[in-house]
Amino acid sequence: MKKVVVLLVCIVIVLVRYTVFDKSDIESSFGAKNDYKQEKAFYDNKTYEQEKAFYDNKEYDKTAELYKKACDGGEVLGCFNLGIMYATGNGVEKDLGKAVQLFKKVCNGGEVRGCYNLGVMYEKGNGVEKNFSKAVELYKKACDGGEMLGCYNLGVMYVKGNGVEKDFSKAVQLFKKVCDGGDLDGCRNLVVMYEKAME
Repeated sequence: MKKVVVLLVCIVIVLVRYTVFDKSDIESSFGAKNDYKQEKAFYDNKTYEQEKAFYDNKEYDKTAELYKKACDGGEVLGCFNLGIMYATGNGVEKDLGKAVQLFKKVCNGGEVRGCYNLGVMYEKGNGVEKNFSKAVELYKKACDGGEMLGCYNLGVMYVKGNGVEKDFSKAVQLFKKVCDGGDLDGCRNLVVMYEKAME
């Protein structure tokens, strides 16, 4: 049985052959996976034509205005989405410091995606002084709250030894959790970890 598992891992390695990479730069972190959620509040009650016009015309300025109203009214997801807009410069002038403030508010409000995004800001030094230990703390909070991107980036931190002591077994546990959660990037990194263990 053990030989079969090793053989399967080797086959996957040959087919996949990826290296561990860090998915936490701002553009990829705030990219396609969150697009739907970012604009959801804006077009929940719109017709198909109005939704299409939104994407065609990039009506981000209207979206930003609505998210600001929601955020000012205490809606955590409004703050979250407004933070993304400040981080990416869509609909507002790019302001990483303002994005950090909003993500702090969101994280403190119990939304773990805000903790994850704040971790990215600390890891990269975007809008705040770079602080790997703080990033690890935030990724852990996000991961413990069920945010798989937090688990993924925490695993990468353990692989690189950024903010924590290098710990490949901890990284394997985290990538396994991400893989079991359905994220193929976690599965790929898990394969790489197994490959390194066999070298």
